[in-house]
Amino acid sequence: MYDWHFDDLTPGMRFESLGKTLSEAEIIDFAFQYDPQPFHIDKAHAEAGPYGGIIASGVQTIGTAIRMMVQARVFAPEIVLGSPGVEELRWVQPVRPGDTIRSTGELLEVRASQSKPERGIVRYRMDVLNQRDEVVMTMTSTTFVRREPAATGGAA
Repeated sequence: MYDWHFDDLTPGMRFESLGKTLSEAEIIDFAFQYDPQPFHIDKAHAEAGPYGGIIASGVQTIGTAIRMMVQARVFAPEIVLGSPGVEELRWVQPVRPGDTIRSTGELLEVRASQSKPERGIVRYRMDVLNQRDEVVMTMTSTTFVRREPAATGGAA
């Protein structure tokens, strides 16, 4: 576990999560709820299609990647204030039933907010790899984090 606070952070720091294996049942269940395209939920259709079988939704991949990052406690839970969005997101190759994925990342930028001094802004790149160390997804995103009161001149 990392449990990094704003004052611990510097560009170039790296993180890695534990892995998560996605079963066919998990992939189909998620897709039925949130992305019910045939290549995610219909085995026969998926096998006849361009992927040669069921694949995970990209939405499931990004959700799982972020969950693994949170579980690794890259940032101490009490400092995370949310995200203004994702700058870049690429699904490089499909995640298939039985694949074990993990998140790896690097902090690209760490700075204090000019408009809200109680906040820091952390920009990072995250890669999601499968069990063969093949990149399946890349993402560049920003997270807002709480700064220590001493760093903000006493403001909380």
